[in-house]
Amino acid sequence: MADSSLPVGDAVEPVAHVDIPRRTDYIGEFVTLSPVNPQADVEQLFAGTQGSSTKEQVWTYLPYGPFASVECMQAWLAQQAASNDGLFFTVHHHESRRRVGMVSIINIAEEMRRLEIGNIWYTPEAQRTQANTEAVYLMLCEAFDRLNYRRVEWKCDSLNARSRAAALRLGFSFEGIFRQHMIRKGRNRDTAWFAMLDSEWPRIKGNFETWLYRNPDWKQSLADLNSDRL
Repeated sequence: MADSSLPVGDAVEPVAHVDIPRRTDYIGEFVTLSPVNPQADVEQLFAGTQGSSTKEQVWTYLPYGPFASVECMQAWLAQQAASNDGLFFTVHHHESRRRVGMVSIINIAEEMRRLEIGNIWYTPEAQRTQANTEAVYLMLCEAFDRLNYRRVEWKCDSLNARSRAAALRLGFSFEGIFRQHMIRKGRNRDTAWFAMLDSEWPRIKGNFETWLYRNPDWKQSLADLNSDRL
């Protein structure tokens, strides 16, 4: 019999049904996330991320890329499109009518009501625009609002200053460094862990919507809106 004097975690209310994210279009005002279509997506994604040092910096902290040819990238996209261990989406930018990057929902643990947002990359022209903010917002709405998940994670190379800053700006909380967590492209990777909880989401969601849809010229910083979230 368990010792009732020992501390235990809070009880978690059961839910009638736990589902996984949908492999479908997620449509926003600025971007649409669509399941990867290797044949249709490859030309613009390849052109936007290959051919110059500036473009190819996108691959620095990722386990794949750059790609030697369109055919190599298409073969990699086909693997992601067929993956059952994560859902991969191409980011379609409405204004430019171009494919500007990719995102994914991975490490889905429906029984724990937990998932991770990862494999996020964009062409240089889409960086520092509304694209990533709305893409993450759409995925968080799926996780928290539709699925009632309890936790969404964000992980990146601890040396990836841009990704770490993005996580904090978007409302994720830093949880620590997993040292010597991986070997990527023959190099050590210490991994920075971030997470957002369902209890934090209503306030953070309001901040997303203020910045994206009620913030003329985006003069108000999302980082400032989220800085007092706790």
